[in-house]
Amino acid sequence: MVASEKQAMRLDRLLVYLRLARTRSRASAMIEEGHMRLNGVRALRSSLEVRPGDVLTFAQGGDVRIIEVLALPERRGPPGMARSHYSELDRSGEKPLAAQLHHDLEGNSAT
Repeated sequence: MVASEKQAMRLDRLLVYLRLARTRSRASAMIEEGHMRLNGVRALRSSLEVRPGDVLTFAQGGDVRIIEVLALPERRGPPGMARSHYSELDRSGEKPLAAQLHHDLEGNSAT
């Protein structure tokens, strides 16, 4: 089965395939440190399954990145190919999903 036909992929593997982490052990450390959210909920396990349409929020290089997974990659490929599998969302309000997530993360007292 080709990865793009899969319905889900482990979070740590996805981070490596999307070139957001160099190794799976670094991806696991990013997750287990508690600085990553999957669909607005803190992700604490590397084995969490990610599906197309899911939104990841995490700190990288002093910035907070919000990305939407568009498709699951088959392998770790060149940067251009990796970027084609996700969409960068922003908090400026230009993209409604990112603006809603930003509002939920800052304004929701339930989290």
